[in-house]
Amino acid sequence: MKKYFALFLIAFFAVNFNIQAKPDMKSDAAALELAKLTLKALGGDKFAQAKTIVVRGSVAVTAPNAPQTLPAAFAMIYAGEKYRFEIQSAFFNFSQISDGIQTSSSVAEISLPPITRVGLAILPRIEESGFIVSPLPEKLKKKKGFRITSPEGYYTDFIIDEKTSLVKEYESSYELNGRTISTAVAIDKYRLVEGILINENFSQRIEMGSITAYANFKAKEISVNSAVGDDIFTIK
Repeated sequence: MKKYFALFLIAFFAVNFNIQAKPDMKSDAAALELAKLTLKALGGDKFAQAKTIVVRGSVAVTAPNAPQTLPAAFAMIYAGEKYRFEIQSAFFNFSQISDGIQTSSSVAEISLPPITRVGLAILPRIEESGFIVSPLPEKLKKKKGFRITSPEGYYTDFIIDEKTSLVKEYESSYELNGRTISTAVAIDKYRLVEGILINENFSQRIEMGSITAYANFKAKEISVNSAVGDDIFTIK
């Protein structure tokens, strides 16, 4: 059981595939404009310039061969390039911390990409040097959206709501220890906090070959620009 939960955590935060972007690559104009609309819908400058974002809540995981849903608590704390993520449960605890330079995981053998380089956290970086915005890949061409690739080569595919320009889903497929993992996150509800829309309820599906796991996240506490001590980002 712990093995599957660990794999789920890896898949949740590693929603990317490390495929190095070429230095001379430039963003696609149409995809970049769509990404700008999405950033504006989420809060624009308020979202991009938020000093801190703190999300705490519960997560229910349905793991393969589990007789029942497994409950846990989660916390995500962002402060620029610094972040802290924690999962706490009766059967598994996990944490990942970045002090802005180094990243440390509570599970030594798990090496994850920076959380600030994938998912919604990458949206404010779309016009920064080295961040490439491109059309969705062929398999998603019938959907409205775009891909953002970080300078390190991590990418996230965003599926956008036609009417609101908000992110409905983001997804990816990648390899972990020779195993192909596909993941899709669907955002069910946003909460407006200090002029920023934060994903409040969201679900995720993880596929690892013949194994499929699901999780439902529900944020209970969301704060923006609240005071956060630097000590919580200290790597010991």
